[in-house]
Amino acid sequence: MKVICGPTGLDFDALHGDLNVLLYGRNGGEDYGTAGAAMVEVLHRRRLAPHERAWDFLSIALAVTACDSAGHRARSSDGWTREFELSIAVADPAFWATQVVTLEELLRFLTTDRWRITFIPGARYPDEPASVAHPDQDCITLLSGGLDSFIGALDLVAKGRRPFAVSQSVRGDAEKQRGLVAVVGGGVEHLQLNHNALVPDPENPPSQRARSIAFFAHGVLAATTLRRYVDGDDVSLFVCENGFISLNPPLTALRLGSLSTRTSHPVVLALIQRCLDAAGLRIRLENPYAYCTKGEMLIAAIRQDDLRRHAHGTTSCGRFKRFGYRHCGRCLPCLIRRAAFQAWKVHDRTEYVYQDLSIDDPEHAGSDDVRAAGMAVAEVAEVGIDQWLGVSLSAPLLGTTRPELRSVASRGLAEVERFLRARRVR
Repeated sequence: MKVICGPTGLDFDALHGDLNVLLYGRNGGEDYGTAGAAMVEVLHRRRLAPHERAWDFLSIALAVTACDSAGHRARSSDGWTREFELSIAVADPAFWATQVVTLEELLRFLTTDRWRITFIPGARYPDEPASVAHPDQDCITLLSGGLDSFIGALDLVAKGRRPFAVSQSVRGDAEKQRGLVAVVGGGVEHLQLNHNALVPDPENPPSQRARSIAFFAHGVLAATTLRRYVDGDDVSLFVCENGFISLNPPLTALRLGSLSTRTSHPVVLALIQRCLDAAGLRIRLENPYAYCTKGEMLIAAIRQDDLRRHAHGTTSCGRFKRFGYRHCGRCLPCLIRRAAFQAWKVHDRTEYVYQDLSIDDPEHAGSDDVRAAGMAVAEVAEVGIDQWLGVSLSAPLLGTTRPELRSVASRGLAEVERFLRARRVR
């Protein structure tokens, strides 16, 4: 699939794409996709002026997100692996051409698809506002509305940091995100952005394998607006996610490609960091919880009173929208969440559609993720953690962190095992 992404005024016809995606615009035509349509207005209202290379990185992320929405796995030659030939208009195509190898490696790892990327001139970014605001917060934290990012923001403020919270705002979570920021307090600024990637004939159900790159790009964009960054200092961008879900080893061999997402995987962070460093963007990606399970995050959280009052109001479910903006209770993120509450020894007030997983039918104990979790527990008991992990820790970029990642994978699965046993799930 050949996809062309650029702003209003780009000569799309001359580039002969299968799909044209208008970046930062709204009216390309009925056969066009769009992405980032509202971002310019939001940033203008906030009087924020990001660095040009941060804009370019955002354009790349929006283009990838549009491709992820448009590509149909069922129409690929093997029923799964899509092939994209992607051309993106940026301000500095010569520089970004030097990053093609890294970006293609990142996208292959993130989506399991095949990518060929080229960069073309023609990007058009907004002029700086007449009066530019430079927020005085000292770091960026990505706040999804999930439990982990909420713990991360609470901990940062408790440690004396002044974070600028950045959210990917989606229906069902936007108001919740604002409420969590109010709980965090500590002078936290909050920026909500939405990639608004819309394409004709989207895949259904929509793919979300590339979703994290847009979220990271929002954080990078905001980081370059901070007073600290403008004054020449580095800015930390905190990606707060428990190590078990970040590593997300496939529960069974059949889930290797299809059901194990890699949105905050250590390899993803390392490859994005490589691009940022090459671009001269002084932003440091950090996950303080890379070696913690979700239960350990809850237990060690500093602001326990706030967490006890509000943890149930966060979102973890991988199928939240599908179940009417309610937690299903049986997908892997829900299982990890429920196991974490049990480890924390605090009553879980979250409402789950499938509350009693001991019911022996296809909707409860026999549902896909519950069965896969049980199979993983049984396999580790039989063959050990190393054989179960298989190639999950083989990536060279993991370097010396493999022992810590192995340990958090073992402890994370053990939390799930204790939950399944306590709920008498067979």
